Amino acid sequence: MNLEKIDGFEINYHDQSKRIINIKLEDHIFEKLAFDFKKFDILTLEYKPFSRFTIANDLNIFTSNKLSDFINQILKDRETGCFIVSPKNSHSLIDQKFMVKLSTAIAHLIGNPNHDSMAAKYYARFHVKHVDNSDSYLRKAYINMDLHTDGTYVKEKTDWLLMSKLEEENVEGGESVFLHLDDWEELNNLSKDPIGRKNFSWGSPKSKNVDYKVEHPVFSEDENGLPQISYIDQFPEPKNMEQGLFLQKLSTSLESSKNKIIITLPVGSCVVANNYFWLHGRKPFKENPKLSRELLRIRGTFFN
Repeated sequence: MNLEKIDGFEINYHDQSKRIINIKLEDHIFEKLAFDFKKFDILTLEYKPFSRFTIANDLNIFTSNKLSDFINQILKDRETGCFIVSPKNSHSLIDQKFMVKLSTAIAHLIGNPNHDSMAAKYYARFHVKHVDNSDSYLRKAYINMDLHTDGTYVKEKTDWLLMSKLEEENVEGGESVFLHLDDWEELNNLSKDPIGRKNFSWGSPKSKNVDYKVEHPVFSEDENGLPQISYIDQFPEPKNMEQGLFLQKLSTSLESSKNKIIITLPVGSCVVANNYFWLHGRKPFKENPKLSRELLRIRGTFFN
């Protein structure tokens, strides 16, 4: 795709993949945003949905109304489908509150966020620490989080996913892992397996606050007949040996792919990906009693 030229933004392909677009913000854009974002506090954004569109519109205006079209083009293009927004230079204005607002603004240039049942908000914030007693891989620092997509266990559509790194201390390891579906070596074989095209039952642990189960296949097709995937290893509930062995084969194949992209994302960065043909995961951290990382997640649907 042709990379847009936007004043105040340095835009290029990621050094590990031309499927990922780097969007780096210049210092003066951060300063403008930091001043503008003061109009609304976090509570206002949570309680008044229209305020989220206001800061999104302000962000777009700062780019001469170019950013919205550009990032939507990236996400809907099968050849790319992923971008990373980060500061060009480290900046004292980047803190957790600023990142919640920036993430909110970016998300609302793309579409409508889903209600996140885990947090009971349009976004979720969660910590990864040395000790964890949760019921999900999400907060398990020393276990590999295998490649997956989001929204597998809810009724709402999940077209896209945004993840932001708010804070990080005493961290070694924990790199983000991505795989574009079309780069997966066994896509043609496993996406056409009749088992993967039949409904599976998907549940979730109590921490997700979702009290129902959904039925859908692992693989389906988009409007152009290309495969898309909805899968996470922890939540499918195989009904028989056939389904169980298919899921094991799928998991082993994805994790052994040589085309995984491993990226260290800096604090203050947001990664946004199309949820139908990008899988994501996380490598384990090196053990450290003082380890701390806080992340933000927003997921939702494209505007019609």
